[in-house]
Formats: sequence, C-alpha cells, structure tokens
Amino acid sequence: MTQSQIKMPRIVSEEEWNKEREKLLVKEKECTRALDALAAERRRLPMVHFEKNYVFEGPNGPASLIDLFDGHRQLIVYHFMMQPDSKPCVGCSSFVDNIGHLEHLHARNTNFVLVAPAPLAQIEPFKKRMGWTVPWYSLNGNEFNSDCGVSTGFGLSVFLRDENHVYRTYFTKDRGADRLSFDTNLLDLTPYGRQETWEDSPEGWPQTPAYVWWRYRDEYNRT
Repeated sequence: MTQSQIKMPRIVSEEEWNKEREKLLVKEKECTRALDALAAERRRLPMVHFEKNYVFEGPNGPASLIDLFDGHRQLIVYHFMMQPDSKPCVGCSSFVDNIGHLEHLHARNTNFVLVAPAPLAQIEPFKKRMGWTVPWYSLNGNEFNSDCGVSTGFGLSVFLRDENHVYRTYFTKDRGADRLSFDTNLLDLTPYGRQETWEDSPEGWPQTPAYVWWRYRDEYNRT
C-alpha cells in the first residue's frame, strides 16, 4: 500500500471531536474499573509451594530460586524464549527493551529477572549487545520452565517468599504478557494501532501480518 492509498480518520469540528472523545472515555473508565477489579481478584489468588532445589547459572555463578529474589519479598520472572544455539525471540527482546530501572519495583520489595534455557555463554553477549541491565539467568538444564507450564514459549510468573519458602502466586502468557508491553500499548492509542491484520481497523488502514515487522531494535535501520 502506497502512502497515497493510506486512509485517514475523518475530520470534524473540535466540538464534535470532544463529544466523541467523551463517549469513548466512558468506556475507557469502565475498562479501568474492570482491570482494578481483576487486580483485586488476582491479589486474592491462592498460591502453590515451589519446593525443588533449582540451580540457575548467573553472572556470579550458580544461583537458587531464593537467590533470584535478591533479598526481596516478591519476584517477577519473565520466561524468555532463547533456546540453546537458537536466536533470541524478537518479541521477547522488544518486551525487555521496554523495561526501565528496577528501583521502582525494589521500592516495593519486588525483584524482576529473566530466565532462558540457553547457556550463560550465549545469553551474556546478546545482553551486552542490547545494553540491558536486567538480571538474566540460564536455566542451566533444570526443570523450572516446565514446572511453570512453559515449554518453548514465553510467559511471566510471580513468586512470593516467606523466609526460605517460595510460593508461586500468578502466571500469564500470550496476550496476558502482551498487555504489559509499553510500545504495543502506546501504539494501541494511535489512529493506526499496531497496523497488524488481526486488528479491527477501518478499511484502508495500513496493516501487515502480525510479527513480520518486528526486528531487534538495532536492526530497524539496516539496509
């Protein structure tokens, strides 16, 4: 589709725009209240004891699941798609690109880490290339991912620590993790959205199949 073929939203007066915006705002507030209710229900979920002695490999050597908390009470784990001798997932890479400083999580006694099946020797060069500071551990061949219900895909798990006992409290994947991504959610606010064919957009809006436009962030401007 050429630039001249791409359609645009209709043009209206400021008064009409404000009326349409107010109508949408009512629905947005309903959605916000629904998300608040879901969060309240999520806080009331039961938890399951994780008793295995998993051994991860980190930059400072072997680490236990307790070590991943780094002294904090809560832990969020992103299961990154990176198999041994395979390229890192571009979508997971985009997700991590959007993660900022962890001090705001630490202020609420919560840590965030990445885990992947790939060995640390494969993880570290890519982490350096991307300029990430988020702690990243190799599963080191353990069963942590499979015990979390993650096979070759990605996901996000939440854990709570009571002294030396670790409990899993939450898990999400697919669109559940997608809603946590900063860039895609910002695109959802724009007229053209993510510009993917699965979206319900007006006819003439620019769209491509999902995922095909994704790149590692340092590859978008390569010719």
